[in-house]
Amino acid sequence: MTVKVIHYLNQFFGGIGGEEKTDLEPTLLQGARGPGKLLERLFPDLEIVATIVAGDNYLVQNTGTAVKEILSALTPCFEKKAAETPQLFLAGPCFNAGRYGLACGAVCKAVQEHFDCLVLTAMFPDNPAVQEYRHDILISLAGEDVTSMEESLRRMWELAIKLLQGKAILPDENHYIPQGRRQNFFHSRTGAQRAVSMILKRIAGEPYKTEYKMPVFDRVAPAPAIPDMSRAKLALVTSGGIVPRGNPDKIAAANAQKYGAYSLKGLLTLTSETHQTVHGGYDPTFAMEDPNRVLPLDMIRELEAEGAVGCLHELYYATVGNATSVANARDFGKAIAQELLAAEVQAVLLTST
Repeated sequence: MTVKVIHYLNQFFGGIGGEEKTDLEPTLLQGARGPGKLLERLFPDLEIVATIVAGDNYLVQNTGTAVKEILSALTPCFEKKAAETPQLFLAGPCFNAGRYGLACGAVCKAVQEHFDCLVLTAMFPDNPAVQEYRHDILISLAGEDVTSMEESLRRMWELAIKLLQGKAILPDENHYIPQGRRQNFFHSRTGAQRAVSMILKRIAGEPYKTEYKMPVFDRVAPAPAIPDMSRAKLALVTSGGIVPRGNPDKIAAANAQKYGAYSLKGLLTLTSETHQTVHGGYDPTFAMEDPNRVLPLDMIRELEAEGAVGCLHELYYATVGNATSVANARDFGKAIAQELLAAEVQAVLLTST
């Protein structure tokens, strides 16, 4: 029996365009597009009857409107005879692309709530959409980028088959992202017996498997204190989105894909005429009135004049932390740090929102 599928893709994977098409409104296309064609080639028992394509920016910036438009476009597909009705809605894979992930998550959640249809998407674990949507929808494990397309599609379809067959999705399987839900079941041994057995194996140096994996967080040793700030070169860095008026580098309001470096040469303060915030995760009113509230150039200049700070680096660095992936944030930090080291900066004042 052939499984009928509807596939959601962004403008790039849908073959419509790149960044210049990120504002594309939802468009329903017949048949498979992009990754969907590879899916059909890999698994002949599925048929993608339609592909819904939309621009990443359009979905993220107009989520409510965009979701309603997509549901409206899909309604005729689910009003057909039972034999022709889609059984599965797939989105992506979206790898570590934050905007794409947020779009896939929003669309899958809406389709799941409005239609009698199983839904599934695929993401890299660091995608910011994982934390936003993993409790609402099932997310298959995808690689970090498009080079893992075939592997990600295979994992996605393996999980989809289990859903279609009504099989249990077990928490120890490694092809999906856990939803954080507890499942009750009867074990042949008590928790105490299993814990003692695990401890004995650990003491004996034997392999063991924990039943509850603890999260792993980066641990960064703090740098030693600056012995004399009056001789130190200080730099300003912010994730609060303070950029020159007009946002020359087009830094996104959420899920930043870049950071900017901007001159402070000759500036004693920031004003609403010269600078603005582009951050989409907080009320910008006060930051727009006085950008120094987020990037305190005025106070640092006072400290510099008093001799409390040796000098201020002539460039400051800015991005947004709103829904920005851990991977991107880590890359930004490494790149900025290298530039600051090259400029012989000894200290950094890092501000957020």
